[in-house]
Amino acid sequence: MKTRIAFAIVMALSALVACKRESAAPPAANPNGDYRVEVWPLPAAAGSMSPDLAVAPGGRLLLSWINRQDGRRNALQFSSYTDEGGWQSQPRTIAVGHALVANWADTPHILATADGALWTQWLQSSEGSPSGYDTVLARSRDGGMRWEQVTRVNDDGLAAEHGFAALWPAGVDTLGIAWLDGRAQAQSEGHHGGGAMQLRANAFDMSLNRSADAQLDTATCDCCQTDVAVTDKGPLLAYRDRDANEIRDIAVLRFEAGKWSAPKPVHADGWKTEACPVNGPAIAAQGNTAIVGWYSEAGGEPALRIARSTDAGDAFAAPVVVDRGAAVLGHVDVAVDDRQAWVAWLREDASGQTLMLARYTPDLSKQLQRIEVAKLQGRGHASGTPKLAVNASGAWLAWTDSIDGVAHLQGAQVTR
Repeated sequence: MKTRIAFAIVMALSALVACKRESAAPPAANPNGDYRVEVWPLPAAAGSMSPDLAVAPGGRLLLSWINRQDGRRNALQFSSYTDEGGWQSQPRTIAVGHALVANWADTPHILATADGALWTQWLQSSEGSPSGYDTVLARSRDGGMRWEQVTRVNDDGLAAEHGFAALWPAGVDTLGIAWLDGRAQAQSEGHHGGGAMQLRANAFDMSLNRSADAQLDTATCDCCQTDVAVTDKGPLLAYRDRDANEIRDIAVLRFEAGKWSAPKPVHADGWKTEACPVNGPAIAAQGNTAIVGWYSEAGGEPALRIARSTDAGDAFAAPVVVDRGAAVLGHVDVAVDDRQAWVAWLREDASGQTLMLARYTPDLSKQLQRIEVAKLQGRGHASGTPKLAVNASGAWLAWTDSIDGVAHLQGAQVTR
């Protein structure tokens, strides 16, 4: 009897230990279909900042950045990445010079058109003017080995501010570009005098021949980023508007049948502010569904919102609040794929900055997942705006961090 009791106790203890071991075992990877974050090592050297991230035809990723080091000329560089081959052997340099403007808010952009050409845009300081700069456009016919075709996008010849550009493929071998243009300010009495910042757009062919400028809005926020997405009806451009009462809400307009539509508000936040928040919108599209993300302090509380249109920007549903409160910095980017909408943004509290990512159902009715991608050492504006792109492999992020006072590019891949 004692032997049987002892044996039963041993078996019970063994079962208890087994249960504990079973309960302590890690769950299966992504049991609910959640995505995980992995470090994505980037090829940019220390001193690099202002990333741009774009998906080329076929799913290849393009990353551009500015390498800025004390005592050396600024260099605009890029590299490309595929799942099969990783990064190309060495980063390639597009442009070098002290006149190449390195700015945390107004970053260069890169894009590929269907003919295989690469296009980049950056800022070039004006001669003899401490505050003026031009938007410069370049095209490479050989995958980025040479950038012999270069032109200024703005043709006014004034020492004014021309920047915060957005690029889109206007054809197989043609590029569309929109930018904020300060020529009216430069022509008025005193800097930022009677003139206002304008929104303008144009198209350039494979030889960088320009079409006629289109003036899209005669008064916009001075220094908020613009963004564009191509819908089935045409490119849809998002920007921060500005009216006579200093209401600075987000607006969109679309290029269709050879002309631009009138601006339409994404949502009437009613945010009134006397100063530029340097916090522009982001937009992504698939078919005629478009998602816009933006930062606002309407009502006195910082908030990050996203809104959806199913008719290429003709109308938007009521926005969804992604995040709110004093810690919200904004600096948003968005992306869409077949399964979900993605939104990335920055927060900052007493413990530092955090890069956040959320996934929503395509109709934005439900948040699927909220991810803390990374803790940043940088504070304030040092980290700029993170960049987000999606392809068949998942979501990809690139951002600037400041480590011991030196800018560094960081990257993450988000996959199942």
